[in-house]
Amino acid sequence: MKIKEAIVVRFRQLCADRAIKYNQLATRAGVTPSTVYSMMDKRRKDVSVITVKKLCDGLDISIPEFYNDPIFENLEQEIE
Repeated sequence: MKIKEAIVVRFRQLCADRAIKYNQLATRAGVTPSTVYSMMDKRRKDVSVITVKKLCDGLDISIPEFYNDPIFENLEQEIE
């Protein structure tokens, strides 16, 4: 799994755990719903670090807390 996919999976897990819909997350984070849905799109290959930070703020978690998950432990090499 690559980093972008892992980030999406992690946000999906956090939203599910908290029963938060993507539109609600967008509102809490101060971003448009299209920003969240665009990030979730598998065809999109990257995600902004600023977007990750804003979404973490919307979930009231820190960046280290977000990345402190086993999903980030065995990521694929990004160099192709």
